[in-house]
Amino acid sequence: MTECGSGDICLIYVTILSILVEKFQNAEFPLISDRIMNKRDRAQLFRKRLLQALGQDHVSQAELARAAGIDRSTLAQLLREDGTRTPNGHTIAEIAGCLKVSTDWLLGLSSQPQPVAEVLDGSLQIARGSQSPIDQNLSLWYDEARGYKIRHVPTTLPDPLKIEAVLRYEFEPGVEKTADQAIAESAVRLGYMRLPETDMEVCVPRQSIEGFVQGTDVWAGLPATIRREQIDHMTSVIDELYPTLRLYLYDARRTFSVPFTLFGPLRAAVYIGQAYFVFNTTKHIRLLTQHFDTLVRQAVVQAHEMTDFLDTMRRHMPTV
Repeated sequence: MTECGSGDICLIYVTILSILVEKFQNAEFPLISDRIMNKRDRAQLFRKRLLQALGQDHVSQAELARAAGIDRSTLAQLLREDGTRTPNGHTIAEIAGCLKVSTDWLLGLSSQPQPVAEVLDGSLQIARGSQSPIDQNLSLWYDEARGYKIRHVPTTLPDPLKIEAVLRYEFEPGVEKTADQAIAESAVRLGYMRLPETDMEVCVPRQSIEGFVQGTDVWAGLPATIRREQIDHMTSVIDELYPTLRLYLYDARRTFSVPFTLFGPLRAAVYIGQAYFVFNTTKHIRLLTQHFDTLVRQAVVQAHEMTDFLDTMRRHMPTV
C-alpha cells in the first residue's frame, strides 16, 4: 500500500469529525425523558443509578465514601428512599470518578454509563502498522473474521495479487514497510484467499488498472515486461479463486473512495499510510458497508467480466 494523498486524508478527517459529532447527538446520548425532571425525580434517579453502580462494582457505601472524600452520613442521605437531595457538582464528579461512570448518566442526562471518552475510544481507534515481517494487527483482524465476508478497497492493485517484482518496485523506498515485509504479507494474504471458507470482494478503480497497464504515475519506472507478467498473474489468480474472490472495477471519476477493509461485521480499518483508523461500532461499520456496496452496484466491470477485461488490457499493452 502507498500513502494516501492529501485529498484522501482530508476526507478521512472530515469523516472522523462527523462521526465524533454524531456521537453527541440525542440518538447516541438520549435524554431519559423529554420533560424537565423536578427535584424529587432527579434525586430518585440519582439514587437508583448510584445503587446500580455500587452493585456492579461491588463497592460498599463505606468504601465509596472514603474514596470520594465525603461523610458516610452524607452518602446515606443521598441513598434514602424518600430523599430529595442531590449533591453538589464536586461531589458528583468525585462519585462518578470512583465508580467509573459519567456524571451525566448519574443525573439522568445520558443513557450511556461510560464516560464520553471511553465511548469514543470504543468506537474509534488508531492502530499503527507493525514493523514485524507480518503486520500483527492485520493478521489478527483477518483471523477473527474467518467465515465472514471481507470487503476491501486497496490503494493500488490488491497486494495479494501482486508478483514479487511489482512489490519490490513499489515498496523499495521502505517508507511504509520494507519490500521483504510486503512480499511476506502478500503471500500470507493470498493463502488466506485460498482458504475454502474465505469470501472476499475487492473494489478497485478502473483507472488504477489502466494506469498500471500504460505504465503511468507511480508505475512509470516499471518495465513493460514486468507489467505484462503482473497482469497474467492477476488474471490467473482471479480465474482460480472466482467466485470466492470477486474483483470489481468502479469509475473513480464518478465515485470516490479511500482505501479500507471491512472485516465482516467486526471492524473496519481505513488506511492512512503507516496507520489505520479502526471502527468497531455497528453503526459505522454498516455505513462503510453501504459505501462499499455502492461501489459494487456502480461497477463498470463486474466480477465475472474481470478475466476477459484483463485479457483485453493485456493485448493492448505497450511493448516497451
